Amino acid sequence: MTTVETDVREGVRRILRSLETVIDGKPEVSAMALTVLLAEGHLLIEDVPGVGKTMLAKTLARSVGGTVSRIQFTPDLLPSDVTGVSVYDQGSGQFEFKPGAVFANLVIGDEINRASPKTQSALLECMEEGQVTVDGRTWRLPDPFMVVATQNPVEMDGTYALPEAQRDRFMASVSMGYPDPQAELAMLRSREASSPLDAVRPVVSMDEVQAMIAAARAIYLSPAVEQYLLAIITATRSHPDLRLGASPRATLQLARAAKARALLEGRDFVLPDDLESLAVAVLAHRILPSRQALGRSGTSESDTAAEIVRGIVTETPIPRA
Repeated sequence: MTTVETDVREGVRRILRSLETVIDGKPEVSAMALTVLLAEGHLLIEDVPGVGKTMLAKTLARSVGGTVSRIQFTPDLLPSDVTGVSVYDQGSGQFEFKPGAVFANLVIGDEINRASPKTQSALLECMEEGQVTVDGRTWRLPDPFMVVATQNPVEMDGTYALPEAQRDRFMASVSMGYPDPQAELAMLRSREASSPLDAVRPVVSMDEVQAMIAAARAIYLSPAVEQYLLAIITATRSHPDLRLGASPRATLQLARAAKARALLEGRDFVLPDDLESLAVAVLAHRILPSRQALGRSGTSESDTAAEIVRGIVTETPIPRA
């Protein structure tokens, strides 16, 4: 093992330990957040209020040594508040661009589905191309760039459902869920005097994060595993219970996420297990179940989509060496 590989894996362990000091009893959610960061994606965290969605985003932001910005999405938020605006400077007689809150390495979008669809769409170019275009001019965003957005279930008051184009730009969607009794008891005792978030400090620099991202890109994806990935994606496009399957963007993002997951596991190659463990998080929020499937399941759209993805993964033959 080279010195670079050792440094990368030690950096991964430091970030995970930092996340676990604040997020009690949710190692799989912490691992997913780091996976998306190293895969150069964006993370959507959907759950009811009060389960630690924003806490996870803030802990990840404080654990890496880059610039951080937080946007509180509200119904009166304007697109220019997100991307920036050109302001006329009377002294120079020219328009000067004032960057918006999106200009940071890690952007926390709190309760993203409480803003209007017009404001939500301000993130489309940012998340896909890493740039902002205002008044015909384009500005690059910092590199790396990641959006960690939280949202409440669409059944709750004052929310707007994210459009399909917006959801498709998130590499993964996860749910925090309620903590188990032991983790909640530990939380109760440890947070009486202060929040553990106050003690979180950067454990890696942006240069180290860039090295981890480069290492994730270099993970080997064999032709057999590529075919397995394509079989899963193709199955979503012809499934009788789906009216919208996974996009080609989903194919690319599932591959990148699988490489990052392999890096977290200490491997330099992707296994079918990596795709299986990530399929629901990467695909379920992108697909749309049919009305018949929703009627049969009797559950929410997200739960039905997740169950369909699990079924597809189970039915897809695993490649043999």
